[in-house]
Amino acid sequence: MNRTAINPWSWSLPLGYNQAEVIDTPKRQLICAGQTSVDANGAPQHAGDMRAQIELSLKNLEAILQQADMGFADVIRLTIYCTDVDAAMPNFDLLGMSFGAAGVAPPMSLVGVSRLALPELMFEIEATAAA
Repeated sequence: MNRTAINPWSWSLPLGYNQAEVIDTPKRQLICAGQTSVDANGAPQHAGDMRAQIELSLKNLEAILQQADMGFADVIRLTIYCTDVDAAMPNFDLLGMSFGAAGVAPPMSLVGVSRLALPELMFEIEATAAA
């Protein structure tokens, strides 16, 4: 699979994402449900701790990717939902540690919401991957 970044403006690059990407010839595509800070039984973890919730959400996403024989380098689109954008943004270095380390900057949207499925949850990440 070939990825070509499309960035008519460069302001998103320091934030860790491309405005768009052209994806050529993927063979498989994975559509992930939103991943949150829950344990293997679906119980919410880290109430009130945005950084820990982002970290566990990324670990849960990584587990799904691995089970599909993919990784962060295969993610082509992200949608992030959070109940407090101001609290989430300073912790986006965690996304950089995952996606930047994989050498990708997938297009993403960040959406502030009043709440997520469970009241304790503050962060949710949806991904589309292709390989």
